[in-house]
Amino acid sequence: MTSPQTATGPAAEQAAPVLLRNVRLGSGGPLAHLTVDGGRIAAITPDAPPHPPCEVVDAGGRTVLPGLWDAHVHMVQWASARRRVDLSGARSAAAAAELMAEAARAGRHPHDEPLMGFGFRDGLWADRPEPALLAWSDASGQAVALVSNDLHTAWLNRAALDRLGQHDHPTGVLLEAECLDAVARLGAADSAVVDRWVADAVTAAAARGVVGFLDFEYADNLADWTRRAGHAPLEARVTCAVYPAHLDEAVAQGLRTGDVLPGTGGLVRVGPLKLFVDGSLNTRTALCNEPYPGLPESGQEYGILQTEPAELERLMAYAARHGIHSAVHAIGDRANTIALDAFEKVGCPGRIEHVQLIDRADLPRFARPGLVLGVQPAHATDDRDIADHHWAGRTDRSFAYADLARAGGQLQIGSDAPVAPLDPWPGIAAAVHRTGTDGRPEWHPEQAIGLADALAAASAGRRTLRVGDRADLVVTEHDPAVLAPHDLPGMPVFCTMLAGRFTHRADQAAP
Repeated sequence: MTSPQTATGPAAEQAAPVLLRNVRLGSGGPLAHLTVDGGRIAAITPDAPPHPPCEVVDAGGRTVLPGLWDAHVHMVQWASARRRVDLSGARSAAAAAELMAEAARAGRHPHDEPLMGFGFRDGLWADRPEPALLAWSDASGQAVALVSNDLHTAWLNRAALDRLGQHDHPTGVLLEAECLDAVARLGAADSAVVDRWVADAVTAAAARGVVGFLDFEYADNLADWTRRAGHAPLEARVTCAVYPAHLDEAVAQGLRTGDVLPGTGGLVRVGPLKLFVDGSLNTRTALCNEPYPGLPESGQEYGILQTEPAELERLMAYAARHGIHSAVHAIGDRANTIALDAFEKVGCPGRIEHVQLIDRADLPRFARPGLVLGVQPAHATDDRDIADHHWAGRTDRSFAYADLARAGGQLQIGSDAPVAPLDPWPGIAAAVHRTGTDGRPEWHPEQAIGLADALAAASAGRRTLRVGDRADLVVTEHDPAVLAPHDLPGMPVFCTMLAGRFTHRADQAAP
């Protein structure tokens, strides 16, 4: 495999040396002068060089931190959602349908393309999605699709169902794997167009201090990111999840988790195999030990098991034999027990994604060596009302980051974009303060973690800045420790560096 030091291609451009003057080393740290050269931190000194042979950027006492990572994104979905009808404010199915009708009447979306909406949360709706609410679209014949905030539900009109060959579907509501497939097919666009959308989204992420992310897009991520890196320099490091449909191909190519993909300038690596145990809280398909209130006894009132334990273990073991780790989606407490059982039986490293509701008896098992817990603290504040309703009496062990950390679990913070925006600061703030920007009281503050731990969890585990480290850095306008809970999510970013190359500079931003 190509190493970062010898990689060639657009992403491998060498950055010129830079001196960051008057920068505070970490939250509460001392003022110093930091020199970057060859993509790494070359020097940290108390006194500035008198005649530095490089560009000088005066940070004016701002704070430099390790660059931020988003440990869970769906990049094409996020890039697409930024262009879709915003349904986040819909308080009912009827309201969501009317928002789509208004967008159709505005005529800003070509009729030969699907009209896509994103962001509804139906967990507390009094009405339900049904075909009659989308009947206004029948006359135009335009495909209409509404995608839930958690990506686990899609609500389609007749034209969209026709495109998918599901003419006789009784409700137009697709869940889980059917939903993922439908959204991928309906939202498909020319690769050049999608790549432009993605590039814009990555640039926006760099402006929030992001230097890398783990992409769980439902696609052939290895091929897609190799193509993107071949066209233009990437503005972030990318770790690519592999889905079962592409696992055999990755194995045949001899790819292993952590390998750098050739032709990507050392910026794109092979990630884990993505597997699902259950669904989501909002869709009431997260697999739990107790039933959801109000659901009829149908065999699914406890949620949905997406992958049988034996099959889960088979896939994980097959991947592990070929050097590919697994990332297992588990939200409900029963699902997390199944995921932990599988890791123990297979004996491989990997990740559990989400870990939203846990059985306290499982807490010591989350400290398993080589196991990473990919968590999304912004969901704790976004979904608190849904959790209080559907997980009543159990929320003291939901989004239980303090308990997991005390037990020895290794946390990494992500957004699950587009479920939440690709912006690390709301997640950091929610992990520390257990509240959002709406002024509501803290929700289970006993599960808060400290700022230093949250910053490390949002920086792929990096806690310090040392000479020789990669110059993946973010300089913030303020010390995170001095900001109020409602200000931390909007932390202004002065600049972001990737391997010593500026990917964002506020002082040079376009007006």
